[in-house]
Amino acid sequence: MIELIKTKLNLKVDLQIKHEYNFCISDLADHDMIHSMDAFAHHRSITRLEHCLHVSYLSYLACRKMGLDYQSAARGGLLHDFYLYDSHVTKPDSGIHCFCHPNIALENATKYFPLNDVEKDIIVKHMWPVTISPPKYKESFIVTFMDKYCASREAAQYGGRFKIAQQTQT
Repeated sequence: MIELIKTKLNLKVDLQIKHEYNFCISDLADHDMIHSMDAFAHHRSITRLEHCLHVSYLSYLACRKMGLDYQSAARGGLLHDFYLYDSHVTKPDSGIHCFCHPNIALENATKYFPLNDVEKDIIVKHMWPVTISPPKYKESFIVTFMDKYCASREAAQYGGRFKIAQQTQT
């Protein structure tokens, strides 16, 4: 997965960061259901898998630098939009997509993967402040922010693949 991120984000990633991030998401990365997100357009020409990887990796870097639970941030970021329908075509039965999809993503994620409380909070609260209940953990706030940042960058590129300035790890 890190190779896809490096390619899409034009990053230089040191070996330790690469191994550590891969370890954080290792049980998710090879699962067919995660890869199925690549079939859905998300923001312009970015697939849902690409978007989730962007959010996951940037959240991992931020939480790592801040001494927070970077593994939960990486995993929660990868699963935050783990709903398995095309939101541009299909509407959820239970209401408006922007309000419903966090709960749908959490339901799907818990069906396929064991999750801790931080990861669950990240998934279900990532649409705050659109959804009423604020994140409970610092990691959830970071993933929420990174989701908004990545979505804004993706939408602003008018259909082109975005590139984030090369990251430097310290």
